[in-house]
This record gives sequence, structure tokens and C-alpha cells, in this order.
Amino acid sequence: MENVNPNLITCIVQRGEADRVVQAAMQAGAQGATVYYGRGTGIREKLGFAGMFIKPEKEIILLITKNEQTDAVFDAVVKAAGLEQKGQGFAFLHKLDRAIGFVSK
Repeated sequence: MENVNPNLITCIVQRGEADRVVQAAMQAGAQGATVYYGRGTGIREKLGFAGMFIKPEKEIILLITKNEQTDAVFDAVVKAAGLEQKGQGFAFLHKLDRAIGFVSK
């Protein structure tokens, strides 16, 4: 089995934004993604009036990347989702010790 030093990028975005984010991740080298739905709480209340425009329904995107792809994919996700702006969502990275079923190119 090839050791690919996998990482997990998790990105949570506003409902309806996942397709664009996944497309950007794939163009940056990701080989696939898993998208599912969730409901967020907290940020809407903290932003006050501006929080009224943030929908609680979210899309959660999971991307497994090889170590050498991770920075490019993460940066593409941040840009495509507009995560520099408050209330647009967030992304985080996990280093994985082991993974199986990961297909490398």
C-alpha cells in the first residue's frame, strides 16, 4: 500500500455554495469530495442584525488530499467559498495517521 500522507480538509459553507467550492478543489488537485447537509448555530447571534442574512442550513464538504496537494486545495477552497469574509463559513485541516480506500493518481 502506498503511503500518501493523507489530510482531511473540512469546509462548512452556506447552503448552495458546495458545488462551486468542490469544483475549485478539484481544479486544485483534489480527487473527490463528500458533501452533506447540516445546520449551524452561533455566528448568526454574534453578528446581530447582519446575522439575519446568514442561513442556518449549511453544506459540509470533506476532501481527502495527499500532503503535497493540501495547501493548494485548501487555498482554493478558501477563495471559492469567500471564507475571508465573516459569516461565509470556515475550513479546517486534520492530519490523518491512516486512511484506506484513498485512490491516488
